[in-house]
Amino acid sequence: MRHWRAGYTLLFMIAVAAAALFLLVLPQTAAPPAQGAATPRPQTAPPARGQTTTPARGQTASAPQGAPRVSGRPDFSGIWQANNTANWDLQAHAARPMVSQPGFTANSVVLAAPVVGLGSIGWVPGGLGVVEGNDIPYLAWAAARKKENLENWMDRDPEIKCFQPGVPRAMYMPYPFQIIQSTSKVMMVFEYANAHRTIHLDKMEPYPNVSFMGYSVGRWEGDTLVVDSNNFTDATWFDRSGNFHSDALHVIERLTPQGADVIRYEATIEDPQVFSRTWKISMPLYRRLEPNIQLSDFRCVEMVEETMYGHLRKEQLVKKWTGATMTVDVTRTIPPGEAVHERYISGNPPAAK
Repeated sequence: MRHWRAGYTLLFMIAVAAAALFLLVLPQTAAPPAQGAATPRPQTAPPARGQTTTPARGQTASAPQGAPRVSGRPDFSGIWQANNTANWDLQAHAARPMVSQPGFTANSVVLAAPVVGLGSIGWVPGGLGVVEGNDIPYLAWAAARKKENLENWMDRDPEIKCFQPGVPRAMYMPYPFQIIQSTSKVMMVFEYANAHRTIHLDKMEPYPNVSFMGYSVGRWEGDTLVVDSNNFTDATWFDRSGNFHSDALHVIERLTPQGADVIRYEATIEDPQVFSRTWKISMPLYRRLEPNIQLSDFRCVEMVEETMYGHLRKEQLVKKWTGATMTVDVTRTIPPGEAVHERYISGNPPAAK
């Protein structure tokens, strides 16, 4: 019995010693990664403050990862919309009445009679502007015309009369537009006034006429779509602030993807009859991401018939509006002489006398 107990004591001591040795060796042995586990990647320090990650000199920037492509080019197909105040005024501006008159105190303005019932809605929202350098280089006669246009905005803005908006104004109006792209054509359909334009990426015969939306030819420079447009009429404006052009307008646009849902849009404006040099605007365009997004009808021709032609009725139709705090009486007037036939003020220089 004594020898049996001594043998078990010796076995127990050997087992304890083996366990202690195993625990000492285990931390020094790295376990292999489990099957399918990712191998840790070495840490890379972020760029120092002020440094950029732009491509090295000689490299060409490409569309960001995730941006859709068609035939190797960025695919701009979808519904897009600008989100700025450019359609009110391309340049930086403070809030102001749509139509104003002097206020009660010195140097103040209030809403004038045509819009006084609109309250805060009758004010133009302020904006930072989209013009490079915030300067539009008008010639002397054109600067005077621009001021005159603003003072007579309700009578002159082609948007009020539902004229097709022209280029580049169609791109930043507060309405969505759809791009449909193929390898040879890029079509843009605008909600406002059912306007549309086709950008030809293939060889076409010269356009024989002028139009509100001009004639557009496109080409690719890397991942940037460059669009060259001319053959415009003299009947469209750039915004609701009286900025205008002549029929010598020439526009070069650049559309560059900045991700799957953002386009950087630039337009360089040239018109030697109105401006002393070229100038440029730029802004982002955003993809509309609602799952049920589609263009709605805004066929405004019938919407403006009373505005444009109501003064020619034998019996006036719109005479009075009465609200809780005001009554607005409307008296239509017929312009004298040939002015009754005018539908817009030409953007071309005055004829030499």
